[in-house]
Amino acid sequence: MSSIRHVRGFDVARPLSVVTLLAIMLPLILLPISSIFLFGMRGGLDDFWKALSAPEAVFALKLSLVTSFWATVFNVLFGVFAAYALSRYRFRGRTALIVIISLPTSIPTAVAGFALLLLWGPYGTLGRLLAPHGEQIMFTAGAIILANIFVTFPLAFGVIKPVLDTMSRSLEEASATMGATRRQTFWHVTLPGLRGAIVSGALLTFARAIGEFGSTILVSGNLAARTQTAPLYIFAKFNEGDVVAANAIAIVLALFSFAIFSVLFFARDWLEAE
Repeated sequence: MSSIRHVRGFDVARPLSVVTLLAIMLPLILLPISSIFLFGMRGGLDDFWKALSAPEAVFALKLSLVTSFWATVFNVLFGVFAAYALSRYRFRGRTALIVIISLPTSIPTAVAGFALLLLWGPYGTLGRLLAPHGEQIMFTAGAIILANIFVTFPLAFGVIKPVLDTMSRSLEEASATMGATRRQTFWHVTLPGLRGAIVSGALLTFARAIGEFGSTILVSGNLAARTQTAPLYIFAKFNEGDVVAANAIAIVLALFSFAIFSVLFFARDWLEAE
């Protein structure tokens, strides 16, 4: 009885815990996010829309969406393939591969961008082979996609593999005994069980890629209306003293993040319940 005595009557710990939680979140999360919207709407919707509809701002948002989309497509496909191979097969060097796939999470993004420059830059190991043919990867939209792929490499894999590890193989074995090929078993049995994990991995990858800054500023050249993504646009406009323009894009990215994680929460539950 003494072990459960604290739950009888009014539980002081409940409101105290909530107040403490809010007190911690207020200066660290709630107030910084609120300040973006309060400052952005201070001049009215007309000023906000004028800053948001500027050609350079529209281009930066479109570039971020396109490059993040392609990075997400690649890393989700790779994540499914790598998770399946490393979950279903045991071989020498398997643990080392898992560590290498997870490595980009611990590498600073500026280091990632510098590494890509050393490899694909005009004087890089592989970039110098393309230079005589007039080809260049760095300082293009392709370089931004490469950087996004690098920094988001482990995200989809990290979500999908644990689901495969815990997934019962009885249905796959039953499918094989009924004469289904390995491809048919994967497509009709394994893949449907991964829907929630794939959606989660894709949304996490996209959210991370659309906000990438450290690596893209090195590999893109930060050229306005050419290779300037939304985070780079915020950085450039803030340095120019145009805080209104920077804040307009910051609001859009904040709304993107809120929408993505809302979908991540609700869609994952719905897909896993199917």
